[in-house]
Amino acid sequence: MAAGGSDSDRRRAKAALFLACCGLVGIAPHWLPPGRSLVPAITLATLLGGYSLRTVLLQAFRRNGRETPPPALAPAAPPSAIDVVVAARDEQAVIARLVERIAALRWPEGQLTLWVVDDGSDDRTPELLAELQGRHPFLRVLRRPRDAGGGKSGALNLVLQQLGGRWMLVLDADADLQSDVLERLVPWAEAGGWAAVQLRKAVANAQTNLLTSAQAMEMAFDAMIQEGRLANGGVAELRGNGQLLSREALLKVGGFNEDTVTDDLDLSFRFLLEGLPIGVLWDPPVQEEAVLTLPALWRQRQRWAEGGLQRFFDYGPGLVSDRLTFSQKLDLTCFFLLQYVLPVVASADLIGTVLTRTAPTMWPFSIVALALSGLAIATGCRRPSEGPSLPAMNPFSAGLGILYLVHWFVVIPWVTLKMALLPKKLVWVKTLHLGQEHGDPSPAGDVDVAMESDPELASEASHV
Repeated sequence: MAAGGSDSDRRRAKAALFLACCGLVGIAPHWLPPGRSLVPAITLATLLGGYSLRTVLLQAFRRNGRETPPPALAPAAPPSAIDVVVAARDEQAVIARLVERIAALRWPEGQLTLWVVDDGSDDRTPELLAELQGRHPFLRVLRRPRDAGGGKSGALNLVLQQLGGRWMLVLDADADLQSDVLERLVPWAEAGGWAAVQLRKAVANAQTNLLTSAQAMEMAFDAMIQEGRLANGGVAELRGNGQLLSREALLKVGGFNEDTVTDDLDLSFRFLLEGLPIGVLWDPPVQEEAVLTLPALWRQRQRWAEGGLQRFFDYGPGLVSDRLTFSQKLDLTCFFLLQYVLPVVASADLIGTVLTRTAPTMWPFSIVALALSGLAIATGCRRPSEGPSLPAMNPFSAGLGILYLVHWFVVIPWVTLKMALLPKKLVWVKTLHLGQEHGDPSPAGDVDVAMESDPELASEASHV
């Protein structure tokens, strides 16, 4: 469903205020004397660089019972019932493969149910699901009209009320899992007292081209940073595909938010504010396909950027309240500054350079942030891992990873500007999965939310 007008207006006002503040921070140093213009950037680089270095090197590889998955062993207690949930639209190329992959998971018979929400498919997805139901008793299929609204969140909310298992594993239609994933994931989640666990996302087609290789580096970087943040008393986040959710916890926060462009990031903050902990598991991973082209990456990352900013705007008062610990607030502050403030401030700095004909002032901050990101990429890709091989680290690949991350310095300012100027109405559109084997070209399996005011975003998306 579409966000209400008042909510949309409030988000637009907050985006405009954020843009104005970042613009002032980026331009103001150009009016300082030459000897002092770099002081703000050097100060930020020192403080945030120290925090990032601590996250990457000092904590990310600490091992204890809450961070290392056990081997695949039969649980001592009766196994918990698990509902695997997939929202699918026009997935005729991959849906049969997905069902067979779930059938191959090792879990006691009768304790695993696969729910597929056919979200108004126009292709052969309904016929294939009907055939698969005849062969696989664990498969349940729900259908809803194509214009039902709410996108993936709406589809997941439809099935949520019918689930009976303790755990809900949300997957994308192109997901691939190791056969022992449940035997390792569920006991680890229950022993650690987690309300949710995010599996590391591994890129199945990393060898296709340089762009998919860079995305594989980014996924390893993201998982390792999340582990480090969590080990430092900070915050971990869900990533949509491969997220294990406690059904009780999910019902406690009211299910999935149908007024957000990134249901996983929004749910992460609602779990956080309710004191429901989220864990991150490096191995075993969930495999998925990466986008193959720069236009597809541009569309995908605009959605990620908008959803990331939107959750801070929506839940800001709670994030600064006493519902969070000091360590969590510190972690979120540093993350917000590095992920969202830095790119917008750097853009404003360039504008200030042109207007005042002075040298850039934010480069120390940007260089330190990118250098530490490169260090995190190299460290993560050299880490032992199951699933597809991570890109080998050498000066070229490390440089490629750093250069690739520069795209956020374009995406974040552009999305912030659009959020501040354009009204939004959610429109859900679709890109097909082609279902090639790993390594072959095929579109990525990610959910894209397009805006009616933005035909560029509306041209391609995927609903999973």
